[in-house]
Amino acid sequence: MKPTLLILAAGMGSRYGGIKQMDSFGPNGETIIDYSIFDAIRSGFGKVVFIIRESFAEDFKNLFEPKLKGKIQTQYVMQEMESYIENFEYPEERTKPWGTAHAVLCAKEVIHEPFAVINADDFYGRDAFEKAVKFLNEEVSPKKYCIIGYQLSKTISENGSVSRGVCEVDFEGNLLGIVERTKVYPDGDQIFYIEDAIKVPLQPETPVSMNFWGFDPDVFDYIQKLFIKFLQENVENPKAEFFIPIIGDAFIREKKGKIKVINTDAQWFGVTYKEDAPGVKESIEHLLEKGEYPENLF
Repeated sequence: MKPTLLILAAGMGSRYGGIKQMDSFGPNGETIIDYSIFDAIRSGFGKVVFIIRESFAEDFKNLFEPKLKGKIQTQYVMQEMESYIENFEYPEERTKPWGTAHAVLCAKEVIHEPFAVINADDFYGRDAFEKAVKFLNEEVSPKKYCIIGYQLSKTISENGSVSRGVCEVDFEGNLLGIVERTKVYPDGDQIFYIEDAIKVPLQPETPVSMNFWGFDPDVFDYIQKLFIKFLQENVENPKAEFFIPIIGDAFIREKKGKIKVINTDAQWFGVTYKEDAPGVKESIEHLLEKGEYPENLF
């Protein structure tokens, strides 16, 4: 059975002001998601599952179904506040779902095979998808997951500082932990982050997480268990979020297994700042000129 690609898109309504206003970056109005799905299909994924919200589900399906029909199997799962919270009650101030790990949990009933998770609004590159499929076909198990590690220098914005999850890796290439570094920015040929008002250098080739993970379906039961614990501790906090790195950290800390860091030299693109958009379009144009992608994806 081919692996599945899970795309986290439930936050898009708020970020983009509605699906119809999604930014287009390709010559024919292609979104970043389109390039991810194209890479997924040619790399060997057999199904795409979208995590979305009911509020924009119809618009979302109308956008993607016509171009994906007959290309790859698709399914849609809603991430809503009430999903998997059992008998917990949350405060009225809570206005958005519980974070990326909760979004993954929402796919529990539709994914029964090895799968990868990505963000909807990040451009990951073909190399990352090919390496993820290889791992999911050959290595994944209930005790072995993976994360794609991007070179820090290929994830930086020229338009301001960013936050990056710096991967701590052991000598066997397994993840020891992810340390969130904020205010990461380039300065000349070097990259720095700010901590306690001190400027600290980072090596350009340092592996960082861009939320591209590979899991065995056994992970769903584990996520559900951790989510209940999260709710016990945080249900009254309207801003608390249950992120995927929480799962990875607990999996390692509780010695449930290992998470392999698979390094890629792919260039990551994303629109952290509005000013990043022209650069993303230019980067995609360059990939088209090199023949990495066709003018018409679908």
